[in-house]
Amino acid sequence: MTRTCLSVVLAAGEGTRMKSRRTKVLHEVAGRPLVAHVLASAAEAGTDAVAIVVGRDAEAVAALGRGMVDGVQCFEQTERLGTAHAVVAARAAIAEGYDDVLVLFGDTPLLSAATLSEARRQLADGAAVCVVGFEAADPAGYGRLLMDGAELLAIREDKDATPEERRVRLCNSGVMALDGRRALSLLDRVGNANAKAEFYLTDVVEIARADGLGVRVVLADEAETLGVNTRGDLALVEHLWQERRRAEMMAAGVTLIAPQTVFFSADTAIEADVVIEPNVVFGPGVSVGSGTVIHAFSHVEGARIGADVAIGPYARLRPGTDIEPKARVGNFVEIKNTKLGTGAKVNHLTYLGDASVGPRSNIGAGTITCNYDGYNKYRTSIGADAFVGSNSSLVAPVVIGDGAYVGSGSVVTEDVPDEALAVGRARQVTKPGRGAEINARNAARKAGRT
Repeated sequence: MTRTCLSVVLAAGEGTRMKSRRTKVLHEVAGRPLVAHVLASAAEAGTDAVAIVVGRDAEAVAALGRGMVDGVQCFEQTERLGTAHAVVAARAAIAEGYDDVLVLFGDTPLLSAATLSEARRQLADGAAVCVVGFEAADPAGYGRLLMDGAELLAIREDKDATPEERRVRLCNSGVMALDGRRALSLLDRVGNANAKAEFYLTDVVEIARADGLGVRVVLADEAETLGVNTRGDLALVEHLWQERRRAEMMAAGVTLIAPQTVFFSADTAIEADVVIEPNVVFGPGVSVGSGTVIHAFSHVEGARIGADVAIGPYARLRPGTDIEPKARVGNFVEIKNTKLGTGAKVNHLTYLGDASVGPRSNIGAGTITCNYDGYNKYRTSIGADAFVGSNSSLVAPVVIGDGAYVGSGSVVTEDVPDEALAVGRARQVTKPGRGAEINARNAARKAGRT
């Protein structure tokens, strides 16, 4: 679309029903703040600029917006005098002269870019105002959209509607698109002659019609329009988002053995022919290559997983993990800030942190990298084709060379050259008969306590 667009995102609400120290729009769905979902949809719909109207936690909301979109402007709403009053707080941005102005709400994370694009198309076809509506399963409490063919006549609030109007199921979502050339003229004529003495955005519909301008409606799915006001709303929206993403993943060729038990983040990227077993959670920043299997009860966050890898069950991959193709990460393995080379194996009961493991190397059960001294982190480097025996402790910083062999139970504190053997444990001492003496002594002590 060649038309320019400004999105005004209203994010100044107090969110008191969330009962939280954080403002509502910073609460997360799928690992992403509510307002970030809205900004992402606006960007996908072709927004050129964003104005965020902020209130509580203004700096945090502004920083989030600036981190997502170039040239974000933030405007503080110091008084709460209605939705139109909130939009006009961004007057300076609106006055810059964009073709389209989208008015969005920072607590509606399911709103799709497709719906916003359709609203913009209505403006391109000549409408001055376009309202996003939905068919409500239960319209009670919503403003009704009263239509005359394709034109919107008025938005009637539930408390003001006649019995006949209350039977209308077409409802107002609050989201609106305005012709940028007329936006301020319409907004500046909104009055506050109502019971709450507030300036309502919905009044622009009748103002535009009185000017002889076109007012249209585009339909969205009811779920798209859901706003978050309570923790219950947050849980519902999370559920709906996850259901939608699971369906998208399966349609794209990902196998989910028990879809309802798998949870994705907003940026999870998974290629076709990946198999995900039950009870797997993906935190932010994960990509998974084709042919990989994520076994049950694994948690993955901030990790890149290559093709044809096996993860889990009961594995935890933390941020900075990079798994090359055909590697194996088994049960009760935790990996953090570590690169695992092609074909390398870490099959069970192991912790690798701040490390690199070369191709085809094998890390035995119970091995740990001792990467922290209480103040600083240090790296462990393991070369290609190395073997680290079970129950070894690798005290960083340390380098284990290509083809090196570390004996089981070793504490490695010095570098191991290529193809060398390192054994870092005390020599075994065997004393015949002493086991029987110890058993007898312990039995006598126990008998003395009874």
